[in-house]
Amino acid sequence: MKRILFKDYELVVFDSVYEPREDSFLLAENVKVKPGIEALDMGCGCGIQSINLALQGANVLAVDVNRKAVANTIENAKRLDLDNKIKVKRSNLFSSIAKRKFDCIVFNPPYLPASSLGDVSIEGGKHGYEMLHKFLDKMPLYLKRDGVCYFVQSSLNGEQRTKKKLTSLDLSFKIIARQKFFFEELIIFKAFFQFFKKYDIY
Repeated sequence: MKRILFKDYELVVFDSVYEPREDSFLLAENVKVKPGIEALDMGCGCGIQSINLALQGANVLAVDVNRKAVANTIENAKRLDLDNKIKVKRSNLFSSIAKRKFDCIVFNPPYLPASSLGDVSIEGGKHGYEMLHKFLDKMPLYLKRDGVCYFVQSSLNGEQRTKKKLTSLDLSFKIIARQKFFFEELIIFKAFFQFFKKYDIY
């Protein structure tokens, strides 16, 4: 078990749970929500995005396919006395989420290319983008008409491909952050329904 610092709070990271890295922190830095909203943290890992949302006053449903990640998020929510704001359950993407709408959905997807999925916390499919696209196909069904979705994209699997995917789903988007590394660039997308494209919702 490891320990990390996030916003002056100590979080524990269980073995076999994705340890927050640059992508996690970049996403958290750029997610801004209003108090009282209903938020979904997809692929919660140790719970860093859920905690970021809850600290801003959101009511959060956190989900992950990894049972240890579910337990890890529950543990960190309790440690920070946020378990009244964060509910956690096991789900493979949206498979175990009842049909409901969220004001905000946050996803830091696995994006490394892999011929066969071994570590679903980092491997996104044969080309790296398959998991993200599966998420995007379903995400609009769970997003309120005036809601927003924040997610991470890596240059390793194609910024333009993601833009085309969002357009095909009748979603508008903004790129709100970029961070370059020697082997890739991380990109934070904010997606929303086209009807609301004139408005800066959050």
